[in-house]
Amino acid sequence: MGSERMEMRKRQMSVQQETPSTAQAQQETGSRGSNACCFCWCCCCSCSCLTVRNEDGDERSTRASHDVRVEGTPSCEESPKPTLEEVGSWGQSFDKLMKSPAGRNAFRDFLRTEFSEENMLFWLACEELKKETNKSVIEEKARLIYEDYISILSPKEVSLDSRVREVINRNMLEPTSHMFDDAQLQIYTLMHRDSYPRFMNSSVYKNLLQTLSEPSSES
Repeated sequence: MGSERMEMRKRQMSVQQETPSTAQAQQETGSRGSNACCFCWCCCCSCSCLTVRNEDGDERSTRASHDVRVEGTPSCEESPKPTLEEVGSWGQSFDKLMKSPAGRNAFRDFLRTEFSEENMLFWLACEELKKETNKSVIEEKARLIYEDYISILSPKEVSLDSRVREVINRNMLEPTSHMFDDAQLQIYTLMHRDSYPRFMNSSVYKNLLQTLSEPSSES
């Protein structure tokens, strides 16, 4: 009987000795978990959170550059609904079409169907560049225009002759608000001679004319 009590006492003492060690281990684990990031439960230097933080920084930088790019090439210009007379004037000259925000929007929709929208985007970007007076903004926008529409690596590269390209490459050393004037004129002429006649015979233009004519004919 005495030997059984001694054996039970030894077991109790053994359990009491193990309990602090177990509690300490659990405390250390809990402490490690609280210091770890939300992506892993270790504190090693290869933790994925470091990569995520770096990616966040790169993303912010990319987003800032993207914001400038989007600001320079709006998806659609704000313009009031054109009148029948205004739309009719677009057929009189290409200049009247391009001076009208509604006309540019309609022409741009047509160019999109011909996969040549980049011509209008480039022309609009050059117009926006001409309005800038801040040197750093001019340099940034000029760089974006070059990357988007002049570089041979860009999917939106516009068609320019070698002489104009050489002038642009020289001007990129000291960008100005009018550095793309020759290229802009060349693209303007291209749209005038090539795309404008087809636009006047397109369903885009004819449907717009018909839509504006119907209310007036009913009245």
